[in-house]
Amino acid sequence: MDSVTQAPTQQTPSPLSIPIFRAIWTASLASNFGGLIQSVGAAWMMTSLSASPQLIALVPAATTLPIMLLSLWAGAVADNLDRRKVMIACQASMLIVSTALALTAWAGLVTPWLLLGFTFLIGCATAINGPAWQASVGDMVPRAILPSAVAMNSMGFNLARSVGPALGGVIVAAAGAAAAFLTNAVSYIALLTVLFRWRPDLPPKLLPRERLGVAMQAGLSYVAMSPNIRLVLLRAAVFGVGASAVSALMPLVARDILGGGALTFGLTSGAFGIGAVLAALSTRHLRARFSVETMVRSAALILALGTAITGASGWLALALFGYLLAGMGWVTALATFNVSVQMSAPRWVVARAVSLYQMTAFGGMAIGAWMFGWIAEHHGVVEALYASAAAQFAAATLGFLRPLAQTGEDNLDLQNSWREPDTAVPVEPRSGPVVVTIEYRIPAGSVVPFLSAMSERRRIRRRDGAHGWTLMRDLGDPVLWVERYHVSTWLDYVRHNQRRTVADIDNSQAIHALHAGPNPPVVHRMLERQTGSLPISRAPDPREMGDPMTDPTRSN
Repeated sequence: MDSVTQAPTQQTPSPLSIPIFRAIWTASLASNFGGLIQSVGAAWMMTSLSASPQLIALVPAATTLPIMLLSLWAGAVADNLDRRKVMIACQASMLIVSTALALTAWAGLVTPWLLLGFTFLIGCATAINGPAWQASVGDMVPRAILPSAVAMNSMGFNLARSVGPALGGVIVAAAGAAAAFLTNAVSYIALLTVLFRWRPDLPPKLLPRERLGVAMQAGLSYVAMSPNIRLVLLRAAVFGVGASAVSALMPLVARDILGGGALTFGLTSGAFGIGAVLAALSTRHLRARFSVETMVRSAALILALGTAITGASGWLALALFGYLLAGMGWVTALATFNVSVQMSAPRWVVARAVSLYQMTAFGGMAIGAWMFGWIAEHHGVVEALYASAAAQFAAATLGFLRPLAQTGEDNLDLQNSWREPDTAVPVEPRSGPVVVTIEYRIPAGSVVPFLSAMSERRRIRRRDGAHGWTLMRDLGDPVLWVERYHVSTWLDYVRHNQRRTVADIDNSQAIHALHAGPNPPVVHRMLERQTGSLPISRAPDPREMGDPMTDPTRSN
């Protein structure tokens, strides 16, 4: 693997040294145990309700599909509402649904589609909880140890995975799937208790909440204009398709290839989890030594090898080794994707960025689970596993064509230096549309670097919510260049400027260094108005006829 040279840094503290992170992490560990026990119960119950490999493969798909459907909406909710309250509502919903599933199973009323329905509802709550939980990690720990905290979360889940499935197999074998469902319901209580007691110290929000539709559009715009995040989403989706079979077909491997029962299924899941824990424990050291691309590419190859070994083996010991490798590749890639997204997005949009990552990664897994389930039903489980290994090998090969960039080098803290300007014409938050023009004077010898800098400015403007960006050159005055963009309302204009990060300062300084006028660039802020829309008998309101406002002292 290619190594990455990094400047020596001080040893960062462990995230577990922070009391609130330690408390929530510990409670989440208990909840993860319950969730994995429930997954074993649901997957194994489906094998007793139906012989269809496709229905069996749809059990994990019913959990991942809601992530694809709801993630963006959930991210907008997490960025605009109290994340702690969102997590409490989701955990309480999962407690209720899990209890209902347990009672239904004990009454003997569960059918294949009813089981999928309950699993889908739990998946919906999980999908809404995910962005809030991922984004709240940054509210608990400093940015410097955020990668370690994300890795700790992965380790916590996979620590539960290393033991939880085996424990779930024992519970299902001894007391039935209903007992596994009830165990999951009880596991939510500790996390709910910790969340109720947590009072995060967050900066006050000075602006009103965005409407969810607008917030979703803002999240899409940010990701669309962030090349690093877009590439992570592409790679995560391709990885997710190939990675899906290793877990979706696990019950069939235990039953049809290894000839075992619920306990065998628990052992294979446990081996997968142990591999994931080993990978999570080493992620911190690997990140310091190897590039992001090297880690993801190697993880995909390891997962492909583990999947192929599992398909080729009829021996339990060899299959467990294959699942161990698969677990290592699985968590290394997903944790690296997660860290890359969180380190590439500022706090105001991080939940939406994470939600889009989850949507693509788990959407790919849902599609892959259906696809490889179909292959298993029509051509056999072994052939489906081989096809999955080939798809994962293709995902690794994609890294040579579209390598991931290193993350964490840019300072994405907000500048917090922009202040809302005074206006001669009264404006309200809903006033708009607002058109902004900025006049620069660029000598002929500086045109090429100016155009290069303005290309980056265009990306930043559109990323932060501006529309209709253009750059114009005056035909009568060749040194005069005018940047123009618009936003829907004055409130959107304020938000747009307050989203500027410290990393964007270099671009602003480069543009202003090229400006050759005696004064700073001239900014005009205007309210756009249509003619002929006012009754002749009514005098126009001054707010509706806003004249251009010039402010040469403020940056825009």
